[in-house]
Amino acid sequence: MSDYRDVNRASWDERVPAHVASPDYRVASFEQDPSYLSGVVRFDVPRLGDISGLRGVHLQCHIGTDTVSLARLGARMSGLDFSAPAVEQAQSLADRLGLTADFHVADVYDAVEVLGASSYDLVYTGIGALCWLPDIQRWADTVAGLLKPGGRLFLREGHPMLWALAGEGLEEPVLRHPYFEAVEPIVWDEGGTYVETDVEFTVNLTHEWNHGLAEIITAVQKAGLTFDSLAEHDSAPWNAMPGLMTEDAAGEWRLTENPNRLPATYTLQAHRAQ
Repeated sequence: MSDYRDVNRASWDERVPAHVASPDYRVASFEQDPSYLSGVVRFDVPRLGDISGLRGVHLQCHIGTDTVSLARLGARMSGLDFSAPAVEQAQSLADRLGLTADFHVADVYDAVEVLGASSYDLVYTGIGALCWLPDIQRWADTVAGLLKPGGRLFLREGHPMLWALAGEGLEEPVLRHPYFEAVEPIVWDEGGTYVETDVEFTVNLTHEWNHGLAEIITAVQKAGLTFDSLAEHDSAPWNAMPGLMTEDAAGEWRLTENPNRLPATYTLQAHRAQ
């Protein structure tokens, strides 16, 4: 596919205003509470450890809520996303919060050229990023190119098993979509979005790919990084299967019936050797 970026970018560009306004992104909470962190980052604070003073970059940062959360934890953050409206909103949010963070419009595969090789102590990627990329090895090579010696990758993502399932409108999850990376994308033409909004969208075509867990780990290792840890979680920070999941007090969603059946997300860490 030569046009998947344009197809996907059009969908993301249209959804930016709705995401900023949605209560699910809690932009107002960031402005009202100087200690507020996004649910995604808050979930992984114990695994992140002390990141004070680290030079970090958040790839595929969207409107920057995870990026500014990392900045609030003390990292000097950059953000990168291919959607210009998203980057504009991310920079505006950081500026309003008085945080030093710089945001860049670029495709993730161009990150080394745009941001500089061996420039970062921390490369962070959050929920719902890898599914938009056709080549996981190229992504891992990009991460390795960004990291300084001793720097680390921190990845919290939707589990490829979750991406392979269908659930909405069904009584039980059904295995329906590819688990492994394929050449051809999974083509979606559906309205709506993953956050609460009344907005009706007109651009609904997207191209996505799944990547198996072993494919991701192997790609990281082939890129020259040392694999450190993998934690699989039975919850996700959004209602990934409406009608089949229940939200807990921390804003995480898991299967209502027997949640230990499904690894919904995972946290992966690796580092570049000194």
